[in-house]
Amino acid sequence: MLNKLRLLTPGPTPLPEEVRLALAKDMIHHRKQDFVRVMERIQPGLQYLFGTSQQVLPLSCSGTGAMHAAVTNLFAPGEKVLVVEGGKFGERWREIAESQGLAVTSLVTENGHAVTDAAVREALDADPSIAAVLVQASETSTGVLHPVRELGAVTRDRNVLLVVDGISAVGISPCPMDAWGVDCLLTGSQKGLMLPPGLALLSLSARAWDKVRAVGPKNFYFNLLAERDKSLANQTLFTSPVNLLQGLAVSLDLFREQTLEGVFRKQWAMTAMVRAGAASMGLELLAKTHFTWGLTSIRMPAGIDSSVVLKAAAEQCGVVMAGGQGELKRCVVRLGHMGHVDWADALAGLHALKVGLAAAGGYSAARSYMEDAMAAYDGALEEGYPGMKA
Repeated sequence: MLNKLRLLTPGPTPLPEEVRLALAKDMIHHRKQDFVRVMERIQPGLQYLFGTSQQVLPLSCSGTGAMHAAVTNLFAPGEKVLVVEGGKFGERWREIAESQGLAVTSLVTENGHAVTDAAVREALDADPSIAAVLVQASETSTGVLHPVRELGAVTRDRNVLLVVDGISAVGISPCPMDAWGVDCLLTGSQKGLMLPPGLALLSLSARAWDKVRAVGPKNFYFNLLAERDKSLANQTLFTSPVNLLQGLAVSLDLFREQTLEGVFRKQWAMTAMVRAGAASMGLELLAKTHFTWGLTSIRMPAGIDSSVVLKAAAEQCGVVMAGGQGELKRCVVRLGHMGHVDWADALAGLHALKVGLAAAGGYSAARSYMEDAMAAYDGALEEGYPGMKA
C-alpha cells in the first residue's frame, strides 16, 4: 500500500497549497513594474516577521550564503569574534569567519546544551577586543535553542555586535530583532517560511549598518550596502529567484492571517507533543531544557542504528526524517515539525519512529505514546508558549 509522503525533516519543509500555486504563476521580468509590486508587497511582511523597522534584504543564495554575506560585510580581516559552537552550524560560523581571516574565539557547548549568557559575558570581559558574538538561534544539528534574548542583553550596551543565524528559528519561534537587541538576523526560505530552498533573507540594525560602512564593500556579489540601496527602490542588485519571491509574498500573507502569536503557539504545542510522545516510548531527548521548537532530536537506544530506523520509516510509512550530523550521525533521529506541518503529521512521525525502531532491533514502544503526545499538544495549545503575552 502506498503511503502519503510526509516530509518531517529540518528542511526543506512542506509547502502550503497557496504557496505552490504562487510558485506556478507565469514568469515576470525582474526589472519591470510587476516585480516592483511584488517587492513593495513583501517588505512590510518581512519587517513584521523579523520584528524590525530596518530593511530585510532578499539574497539569491542559501542560508549559508547569508552567513557568508554577514561575516564579509561586518568584519575586516584580523578582527576578533566570539563564536558559539554548539553543533555543526556553530562550526560553520567558525569556518566562515576563519576563511575570511578573522581571529576566532570559540565557546564550545556540549551536545544538547545551550550556551549561557554568563559564559558569553565572561568571554567578552576577558577580551574587550572581541567585536561580535556569532550564534545560532536554533542549532538544527542538535535541536538546541540558544538564549538569544539574554545574549542581546549582554551585547546591547557594549561595542559588540550580536549576529544570529535564525535559519531554523525565524517563523518558528520568537526572535524579534529590534526588541531583543539583535544586530544581524538571517534566515533561509526552506524552513519556517514554507518555501523551496534558494532564497535567504538578512537584516541589520542601525549600528550594524554603521559597521558595514566603516568596513567598506569587499564583495562584488554580496555587497549589502548596494543591495540595501536597491531594496529601498523595491529592486534587487542582481537577478532574483522571481518565483520564490512571488511565493514569499503569499507565505508572508499567511503569517499575517495566522499572526505570529498563532504560529508560535502551534509550533510550541507540536514541540511539546513530539517530546511527550518520544518520552512515552522510553526514548531519551538530546536537548533536555533549551530545545528548539522546529524539530526534536531523539537519541536511539543502545545498539540501534538511526539510519536503519530512518530507512524503515520512509519505506514502510512514507515518513522522511533526518539523522544526526557529525558524531551524532548514527545515534540520533531528528523529527522535524516546522513550517506547514500539523498535529496529524507529527503523530505520523511518531508512529513511523516506532515502526523504524522495531525494524532496527525489535524495540517496542509503550501503547500510550499517541495519547500522551496528544495530551501534551492540547495542554500546550491551551496554555500558550513561554513568554506569550497574556
